[in-house]
Amino acid sequence: MAIVRWESFWSINPMVNMTGLQHRLNHIFEDYFQDDDEGQIAKWSPHVEITELEDHFEVSAELPGMNRDDIKVELKNSILTISGEKSAGREEKDHKIHLCERAYGSFKRSFQLPSNVDSKSINAEFKNGILILNFPKLEEAKPKQIDIKVN
Repeated sequence: MAIVRWESFWSINPMVNMTGLQHRLNHIFEDYFQDDDEGQIAKWSPHVEITELEDHFEVSAELPGMNRDDIKVELKNSILTISGEKSAGREEKDHKIHLCERAYGSFKRSFQLPSNVDSKSINAEFKNGILILNFPKLEEAKPKQIDIKVN
């Protein structure tokens, strides 16, 4: 019988790999079974992308099938909260649903914004099921070009 070391080019360690797998699975279940303020289990959560550009941050959230009036955006103490409710929009009295992969219900996502955001100049736009929020950076936070003089 040959003795095999658990180290290789990638430094594979079975216990580290199992711990990493457990961490990833825990993260998946935490996201799915996240409680909202009323103790209800969240049924769905919109996908969000946060991008930093030179002069502003951009947060975009996919909210297909929702109306502008169904969405609430709040900024308090540098915490951005996007919440809302997506309803099925139809009653199930005269038909049977054989397959439903669409998610409905309320959601709430919160994000910590950096301190260099100008909270008085936020711009929000909702178009084609995408919510786009632009957070300008404060002037002192923007990069400044410094001229170098040659003597």
